[in-house]
Amino acid sequence: MGLDGKVVVVTGGTRGVGAGTAKAFVEAGADVVICARRPPEVPLTGAEFRPLDLRDAAAVRAFFAALPRLDVLVNNAGGTPYRRLTDVDAERHARVIELNLVAPMTASLAAYEHLKRARGSVVMIGSVSGGRPSPGSAAYGAAKAGLESLARSMAVEWAPEVRVNTLVVGMVRTEQSPLHYGGEDGIAAVSRTVPLGRLAEPADVGAAAVFLASGAAAYISGASLLVHGGGERPAFLDAATVNKEA
Repeated sequence: MGLDGKVVVVTGGTRGVGAGTAKAFVEAGADVVICARRPPEVPLTGAEFRPLDLRDAAAVRAFFAALPRLDVLVNNAGGTPYRRLTDVDAERHARVIELNLVAPMTASLAAYEHLKRARGSVVMIGSVSGGRPSPGSAAYGAAKAGLESLARSMAVEWAPEVRVNTLVVGMVRTEQSPLHYGGEDGIAAVSRTVPLGRLAEPADVGAAAVFLASGAAAYISGASLLVHGGGERPAFLDAATVNKEA
């Protein structure tokens, strides 16, 4: 993939999708820096960890200013608990938007000069929640919709020096999966709703991120790549009483 010696920052790269993505870049030969509030429970060989709160704009700017160079920024940090809109006040929901939309924008702006010099790229880790109703995580879905729009605008404003793309990620099996889908029975049941028959693994997302950051994607910018196993089976197919497979 031509990433030998490239410097890659993966935000929130200590667990789940972020850890899988960081590992994929290490395996592709990149020099990987992981930043998050807390260190990983299991350090990733070949990657360097640096503590950083992505919601602290001054700290984010200082972090990127201290880097000698940067070729790729993966804006992965994010997430949300299950929380219906009326369960908490708007200020609480705003913190979800801050982490999932404002923080990636802050990091991208702080990294811009490095990326411009390197003719590098930004990979946003988006979500299918940004393109469909997201009950129980409405603020998260709204932030991810905004993130995809932000990436498209960045791709135009920062061309031709910096490419910007989004991975629109579906359901991924991580250590957090039981919180969203239940135990093994719940995970298996949810997996059956995916056309490919399983949830994504973090490595699946990492492989797609490596592709978008590589020279193989040199003419891809402003794109949204679906990494969702085929999406969701339309509900009407199961509700209909005709045209059923034997």
